[in-house]
Amino acid sequence: MAQKLKETILNPVLKGNPITVLVLGICSALAVTVQLKGALVMALSVIAVTGLSSLVCSLLRNTIPNRVRIIVQLVVVAMMVILVDQILKAGEGTYAIDKQLSVYIGLIITNCIVMGRIEAFALGNKPIPSLLDGLANGVGYGLILVIVAFFRELLGSGTLFGFQVLPAAYVPNNLVILPPFALILIGCIIWVHRALDKDLQEN
Repeated sequence: MAQKLKETILNPVLKGNPITVLVLGICSALAVTVQLKGALVMALSVIAVTGLSSLVCSLLRNTIPNRVRIIVQLVVVAMMVILVDQILKAGEGTYAIDKQLSVYIGLIITNCIVMGRIEAFALGNKPIPSLLDGLANGVGYGLILVIVAFFRELLGSGTLFGFQVLPAAYVPNNLVILPPFALILIGCIIWVHRALDKDLQEN
């Protein structure tokens, strides 16, 4: 049991990362990674939504008729997204970030990772493992977002979290802040991940 829970937690972060292995959640990874702060808030939002949605759907799994399960899942996910969005709006330090990410926070409802984990795991497992699976997949997603945002903000603006890190003489690379560079960076991360894990390499 402990080994299974350990695999549930670690697999989505390392071996079965939803972005580098399943190639899910790419759109938001391109859109919200210009600044590290925005990427971190988005990552935490997805972690919360994925974890809580998986927990609730697991609790309801024996009462949801199969023919309406997708509708129920969407309602649960939408409720969690609204909750996260309202918390961000209420926070004094997060209101500006919420305005910047407002469209993308709402689009968490359609994030394949959230619905995918509910379908693949939460509807067939108990609440605690489902919660851990949801949180772990959110962490795996968020990890890639933070890595991409780190390099994009550092090379594109010379800052991290808005603070100047590189020398004042550094000329920001405008190419880095464009979405195509994020796609290139994610491609490099996928390549490194597959190069290190022989099980992911295609024969």
